[in-house]
Amino acid sequence: MKAKQDWIEKEKKNAALEAVKHVKDGFIVGLGSGSTAAYAIEEIGKRIKHEALRVLGVPTSYQALLLAVSTESK
Repeated sequence: MKAKQDWIEKEKKNAALEAVKHVKDGFIVGLGSGSTAAYAIEEIGKRIKHEALRVLGVPTSYQALLLAVSTESK
């Protein structure tokens, strides 16, 4: 069962990373909820830091907001 869960998490992360490749400077991005969204939020935070990417994130939950703020400040 663990191998299946690992595979699923890996695929969720891959999906999030692929989606974040399409985010461009000046975009308005919906920051959803759930584990796949969390991977995307973390990757967007890395891009903001390393590429000086400017995006406006609209969180769908308080947890998404907290993750976005904590990711940006790392």
